[in-house]
Amino acid sequence: MNVRTVCLAILQFSDATGYEIKKMSTEEQFSYFIDASFGSIYPALSRLQEDGCVTVREEYESGKPPRKVYSITDKGREELIESLQVLPRPDTFKSEFLLIALCAGLLDRDTIVRAIDKRISDLKKDFEMFDEAQSCAENGPAGLSWVADYGRFVHEASLQYLLEHRGRLEALTLAPDRPSEAAE
Repeated sequence: MNVRTVCLAILQFSDATGYEIKKMSTEEQFSYFIDASFGSIYPALSRLQEDGCVTVREEYESGKPPRKVYSITDKGREELIESLQVLPRPDTFKSEFLLIALCAGLLDRDTIVRAIDKRISDLKKDFEMFDEAQSCAENGPAGLSWVADYGRFVHEASLQYLLEHRGRLEALTLAPDRPSEAAE
C-alpha cells in the first residue's frame, strides 16, 4: 500500500484539498494506515491527476488564494479497489516508549515512571478518538465501526498490560545501589 492509495481512499469518502489530505494522512484518521510524509502527498496527487484518477477544481473565497479541491474519478475508484485487493504486508509498529522500556536498565526510576504515565495518558486520549469514530460510524464508511472497535481492543490490551505490569518495568531501572550495566 502506498501514498497514492491512501489519497484515493480519502477522496473516496469526500472531496478534499491537498492540505486536508495531508492533514488526514499524517495527523488524523488516515495516519494509522500507512506512513505518509508531507512531501509525498502533493507529488502523488499530481501523478493521480496526470493518470486521470482524480480531477481538480478551484474554489474561490474573497481575499484568499484559490483552493484546489480534488475529487476521485471512476478510474481512480477502480484503481483504489484494485489496490485494496492486494493482500497487505505485515503491520509495522514503532514505539519510542518500547525503546525506553528496552533500555530501562540504563535509566532512573523517575524517567521510567514518567514514560509509563505518558504512554498511559496517550492511550487514554486515543479512546476519545475511537469514541468519535463510533459516533460517526452510522453515516461513515462501512468498516468504520469495526476499525474503531479493533483499535479500541488493541489499545485496551496495551493499557491493561501497562497497568498490571508497570511495577516489573519500574523494577528494571537503574537503582542507586546497582552499578550501571554500561559501566561494567
